[in-house]
Amino acid sequence: MKPAVLALADGTTFEGRAFGALEPTQGEVVFNTSMTGYQEILTDPSYVGQIVTMAAPQIGNVGTNPRDDESARPHATGLVIRELSAPSNYRSEQALPEWLARWKVGGLEGIDTRRLVRHLRTHGSQNGVISAEAVSLKALVDRARQVPSMEGLDLATGVSTREPYQWTTPTPALFGPQPPLPAHRFHVVAIDYGLKKAMLQFLVDEGCRVTVVPASTKAEQVLALSPDGIFLTNGPGDPAAVQGAQATVAALIGKRPLFGICLGHQILARALGAKTYKMKFGHRGANQPVHDLSTGRVEITSQNHGFAVDAKSLPASARVTHVNLNDQTLEGLSVPEARCFSVQHHPEASPGPHDARPLFRRFVDLMAGTALPS
Repeated sequence: MKPAVLALADGTTFEGRAFGALEPTQGEVVFNTSMTGYQEILTDPSYVGQIVTMAAPQIGNVGTNPRDDESARPHATGLVIRELSAPSNYRSEQALPEWLARWKVGGLEGIDTRRLVRHLRTHGSQNGVISAEAVSLKALVDRARQVPSMEGLDLATGVSTREPYQWTTPTPALFGPQPPLPAHRFHVVAIDYGLKKAMLQFLVDEGCRVTVVPASTKAEQVLALSPDGIFLTNGPGDPAAVQGAQATVAALIGKRPLFGICLGHQILARALGAKTYKMKFGHRGANQPVHDLSTGRVEITSQNHGFAVDAKSLPASARVTHVNLNDQTLEGLSVPEARCFSVQHHPEASPGPHDARPLFRRFVDLMAGTALPS
């Protein structure tokens, strides 16, 4: 491995070894506290333009395989880890370094990731550069300072599908034959802001057929597809910057049952008149405790977001349904009269492992007219 450096925009540097693609890479440096799931994380479109630091010390032992991809390719620009492990899992088809090199994603290993995570927690997520070039540390820091800020970037439109498509594939069975699925009782239109395929699979598991449409699709075009419900997906970047999304969702509220996740949650909140803001270092990991105010339960959730909804800016028609127990930030809302609700976390990611999965059933119950979100 070649010596390489991670340089942050505030002048802090970390020296380690390059793996994966050896070309310089840049982006917003963030951290994820998950112990597993690095392939799912790297292929999550919500990580567009970001260098992901894994807090767990050993990464790579699961290897990679196409079944664990959340989208067609990695979207993170880089990966930073403490120690690279050789694959030892029977499902592995390609080692992590070769997989990263194939997709031109840069990696850095051998640094003190505890120090880096503490630095990002204290000073906030910031832009950085990974490079194995023979250039000065000052030059790399200067390059990091020129990386565009996430705030104000419309990244969702760039990763959204270009053409509508149908999805009827359920969650694959890990062992044994595929269990029987309910009939496709409902037609859901999913507005793609950078979706993970697991969301679509969960909707199919609940008896839905899904039409996925681009982020730029207008409200009248969505309604022309005669959906029983509308799903707002996750995605990257600043919710305030997604072109046309706020107006489109505002025109859809009350027309059909509506369910939003992550960026979709933030866009729904803005369509209701609320404000969003960039967090200091965001929530990224599979161990975020969330209090469901309607049931009183505490759910362990998977999260990946750097922006949040300002709860104080919600209109009187909206109810707070979920709260993050680490920092009391807004994790969910509903407008019962309009048959819409949303959550900031990822119920399809199964960290609990299934604590938040009933949210998909709640959406189906809304479409069936048998329940309202609290």
